[in-house]
Amino acid sequence: MTGEPVISLRGVTAELGARPVLRGIDLTVGRGEVVALLGANGSGKSTAIRTIIGQVPVSGGAIELFGTPRRAFRDWARVGYVPQRTTAAGGVPATVTEIVSSGRLSRTRFGVFRKADRQAVHRALELVGMADRARDSVSALSGGQHQRVLIARALVAEPELLIMDEPMAGVDLASQEVLARTLEQQVGSGTTVLLVLHELGPLEPLIDRAVVLRDGCVLHDGPPPQAVGQHALPGHDHVHPHAPAGAEPLRTGLLS
Repeated sequence: MTGEPVISLRGVTAELGARPVLRGIDLTVGRGEVVALLGANGSGKSTAIRTIIGQVPVSGGAIELFGTPRRAFRDWARVGYVPQRTTAAGGVPATVTEIVSSGRLSRTRFGVFRKADRQAVHRALELVGMADRARDSVSALSGGQHQRVLIARALVAEPELLIMDEPMAGVDLASQEVLARTLEQQVGSGTTVLLVLHELGPLEPLIDRAVVLRDGCVLHDGPPPQAVGQHALPGHDHVHPHAPAGAEPLRTGLLS
């Protein structure tokens, strides 16, 4: 941890329906850190993210944001969130600018946009390479472009903490590279980042720590585990869901 805690989870448990999903998660993210949540499908990565922002209730444990219990936390302008696999407008007709502008509302007074707010929207669109599509309908965008718009919406409020749930999922390589450069700029300016990933890909150089989940428990918290032996060969560096319970997860390539 490189600074004061921005996110703190202590003994967090959560259920979806009657099924336990998180089984006592401990996780601390310090100011300025970039932490990746890794693990097999169903390991609890996205649920952990959603408990932090309040979308999934916890059944036990404690969560703090910027030193404040989450239930009492109100300064959500400090937090940018990019959800998992969704379209930018959710089926509602809207332009790229309108979607990104919605992320700035928390910084306005009574929803009135001033010059600084309009400039922030333009900067966010430039960061993700979408300024030339500002007036276009989001319905005309590709999947990778949708993701860029969602990231611009999260960045436009100039958050101190950026939480991203599989930002690279289903995104073409060109958009992945744009998103990696965008994230690098945010990290360089001191933004704290927590993100769920299946592939480290172009984000790998930015990752300070990896937290690997399995069956709702933390299996590893530290540097991304290095692949060894045959798993270090090209095309075979991923976590095996069927691996023995005591086996160490292996680094990057595809975490499936």
